[in-house]
Amino acid sequence: MSGRYDDMIYMQPPTPTCKPRMSLYERAAQFSPFAALTGYEDAVEETARLTDARLELSEDMKTILNEKMQMIVDNVDADPIVTITYFVPDKKKEGGAYVDVTGIVKEIDEYERCIVMTDKKKIPIEQVRAIEGDLFKCLEL
Repeated sequence: MSGRYDDMIYMQPPTPTCKPRMSLYERAAQFSPFAALTGYEDAVEETARLTDARLELSEDMKTILNEKMQMIVDNVDADPIVTITYFVPDKKKEGGAYVDVTGIVKEIDEYERCIVMTDKKKIPIEQVRAIEGDLFKCLEL
């Protein structure tokens, strides 16, 4: 069973002289799978993420919120602790989420139209949905 290439069967493969040999790890990386649709999984996750729609307030609710904000302004020196529910618009898609913040109101800035908390958090007045706290017990029926 001798063949044409019997003299080459036990020879070492040629070694390149211009660059070093690849490690087995580098050689294996050449054949590793790749993601043909880069970013597809992220797009699917973003589409599946749910957001809430911003609810419009009735005129009665706006009046009640204005009364509560005036009560906060009148009693700001007493450091009233309140819980404010407001809408935070989503940066990537339509809608957003309602967030509750509990703390002490430092001031209501009418120029910037925001409520400033003592932790320097600013809440846009247009996004406020509800304000709760012990200060408003007299408004409850």
